[in-house]
Amino acid sequence: MAHELYTRTNQKIYFAGLSLEALAKAEQGRAMNALALIQAERESALFHLYGALLGLCHEIAGFYRLPQANASRAESLLTREVLESIAIPEMAEMVELANNPETWLAKLLAAHAALFQPPRAPRKPKGDVTQPLIVAVNLDEEEAPQELGREELESWRQNLKSLAIRFREGLNEC
Repeated sequence: MAHELYTRTNQKIYFAGLSLEALAKAEQGRAMNALALIQAERESALFHLYGALLGLCHEIAGFYRLPQANASRAESLLTREVLESIAIPEMAEMVELANNPETWLAKLLAAHAALFQPPRAPRKPKGDVTQPLIVAVNLDEEEAPQELGREELESWRQNLKSLAIRFREGLNEC
């Protein structure tokens, strides 16, 4: 593999695609461990998408010779403080995307961070002692947040891929 920064980004985007293909197969499969395979491929795709994001950050930071070019976390590059030292349009766009919780990039960062959180039991509200002991329960309520779907992960991959292509075209014009 060449020692150019873009090769790592491309590799991670490709690996995310492979994980998403395996996720699709796992979702269709009837194996006894299908749920474990689905979770493993979902986490693998998310891991590689984050790696591609970090690779893209390294590409931009390397091109502009930022002192943070060897950062090990994308979040350390996607801050307003980095932009204060030098105005970089590509980094500014990524910081804006990362700081808006409704964007795909912010959701990717949040999903990746959630991988490192310990499992938590759902919280039950403390009972009111003035209420009767028998309480009606609605079984239609959702118990937990929905898992990331393959379609959403694929859209993140496509967004990251198009962002990388667009940024590279701009970086090569200089």
